[in-house]
Amino acid sequence: MARALLAIALLVLFTGCARMGSPDGGWYDDTPPYVVSTSPEDKGTDVKSRKVTIDFNEYIKLSDAQSKVVISPPQLETPEIKTTGKRIVVELKDTLKANTTYTIDFSDAISDNNEGNPMGNYTYSFSTGDHIDTLEVSGYCLNAEDLEPIKGILVGLYDSETFADTTFHRLPMMRVSRTNGSGQFIIKGVAPGNYRIRALQDNDGDFVFGQKSEVIGYSNDSIVPSWKPDARPDTIWRDSLHIEDIISKPYTHFLPDDITLLCFQEPQTDRYLIKTERKEPEKVEFFFSYGNDTLPVIRGLNFEADSAFILEASEKKDTLVYWLADTTLVNQDTLTMEVTYLMTDTLGALVSQTDTIEALAKVSFEKRQKEKQKAFEKWQKEQEKKKKREEPYDTVMPPEFLNFKLSASGQMDPRQRLTIEMPEPLTRCDTSAIHLYCMVDSVWYRVPHQTEQVSIRVYEVKAEFTPGTEYSLEIDSAAFEGIYGQVSNKYKQGMKVRTEDEYGTLSVEIRGVDADSIIVQLLDGSGKVVRQTLADKDHVADFFWLKPDEYYMKAFVDLNGNGIWDTGLYDEDRQAEPVYYHSEVIACKAKWDISRQWNLTARPRQQQKPSKLIKQKPDQQKKLKNRNIERAKSLGIEYMKQGTMN
Repeated sequence: MARALLAIALLVLFTGCARMGSPDGGWYDDTPPYVVSTSPEDKGTDVKSRKVTIDFNEYIKLSDAQSKVVISPPQLETPEIKTTGKRIVVELKDTLKANTTYTIDFSDAISDNNEGNPMGNYTYSFSTGDHIDTLEVSGYCLNAEDLEPIKGILVGLYDSETFADTTFHRLPMMRVSRTNGSGQFIIKGVAPGNYRIRALQDNDGDFVFGQKSEVIGYSNDSIVPSWKPDARPDTIWRDSLHIEDIISKPYTHFLPDDITLLCFQEPQTDRYLIKTERKEPEKVEFFFSYGNDTLPVIRGLNFEADSAFILEASEKKDTLVYWLADTTLVNQDTLTMEVTYLMTDTLGALVSQTDTIEALAKVSFEKRQKEKQKAFEKWQKEQEKKKKREEPYDTVMPPEFLNFKLSASGQMDPRQRLTIEMPEPLTRCDTSAIHLYCMVDSVWYRVPHQTEQVSIRVYEVKAEFTPGTEYSLEIDSAAFEGIYGQVSNKYKQGMKVRTEDEYGTLSVEIRGVDADSIIVQLLDGSGKVVRQTLADKDHVADFFWLKPDEYYMKAFVDLNGNGIWDTGLYDEDRQAEPVYYHSEVIACKAKWDISRQWNLTARPRQQQKPSKLIKQKPDQQKKLKNRNIERAKSLGIEYMKQGTMN
């Protein structure tokens, strides 16, 4: 009888347990994996084996090992990392260095295989000597130009005693780390000593700065690792909404923890021809990696190149547009030419290079003629319809006019430049045919002005534009004639200059940096520069005629006074020009005069850039799902962390 009762009780117990996990099979596995054994022993000394085995309590997976797992000292030959069931095996290929601490930083790459519970940041270490080094240094890597966090860049240490100017070009770093999505790095397993620090976007995997295209960051300050006992608040949660308690939790505080490396790419002065294009039949475009005052020499192989081109060059002379001056050449589908230009050789010197180039029109002459004929036939049919309806019609197709673009239409800012952009270079510009009028007391008056050519296809109408005044720009027919014979039509455009009451004013007093030339920029919500000005001798930057909007502020110290931000040059020990961000948005309203005091150095660089402007967002932190809490609530019971229910 007793045995029967016991069997019934066990059956009820097992049935109850099974019912507790319904409808989908029981409680979730909310427990992260943990290490049960390692070989060699974690933090072991006198290690000789290059093979590391780490066993876990459950099946695990390793995500994005190539970018997340960092081994220090850096390995020139790629280690082999395997995951099988409950085990990770790391096999180092490089010869082990004597008396050296090795660290394998897995970051947050390890999680359990079923539920994806993250193990958290995990680092395994061992030493080939009789002791293990445990110090750490940390900080941030930011883009020097815009203070954007840099993800995935290597950061490493060199011994100060053996460091020389060329070390970064010759020798791998001693200990390395890689930045996360916030640009933060932590270099672990550091021995007591004095170090230099470098950052490197290692394009070729050799752990040295060997290519000018590699992004780098450096500081000449001495890095001396240290530590101190410290405490930080730790929040105990009763559930997902309520705090049970906040306790002080002791920890080892490693220093320095605020290193900031402002990273940059050196000027890419190597010159080579990137490509040539002839998208439109009337021009051939050359794109170079870098400009040069010595222009290419062109010799036509199937045409006469003398006087064949009109050159339009970009400001840096890295883009050259050769307009074909003769319509016969425009109609020629293929122009074969020999082009001699300067390019950089393997030693970095400019040498003469000659290429044979075939400039093939994207649309053939035959196809263009067919399109013209098609347009003519369409026009002809329209005229025939008008004739049948006894409406006015044309017997000769009117010529196409030279269409230009005006920089202003309708509304105009007081400080706006009034420019006329031509579709092609001109053979004639009759400035006397350009008239500007303004309305005063309902009467139109002539406005004194000058028309000046500012580039090969752009002309500027210069005049004093008064806020709140209405203007009219009128251009006589045939005022402009293009190189292909087209002339402009009669043109009239009305414009009204906005009133002063439609704008605000911003005055910024700069503090914290003593420099002769500080340029302050206003940015829109996407980070694009909309205005910039040079602070005066009292370090005050004034912005007038500001449209009502929200603005962000950026400033840089213009060390060479050329008006633009300049990058750094490592071999000349020249850092990029310092950049700063104002951390708050500035709301500009009409008729408001706003004043701000801005201490450029009041906040650390990594805290300056407003979050709205940061494109590189922090890595999403992996968290335990804790789904059993919600499960228990739905069942009307309390779920304890130990897995027991009440």
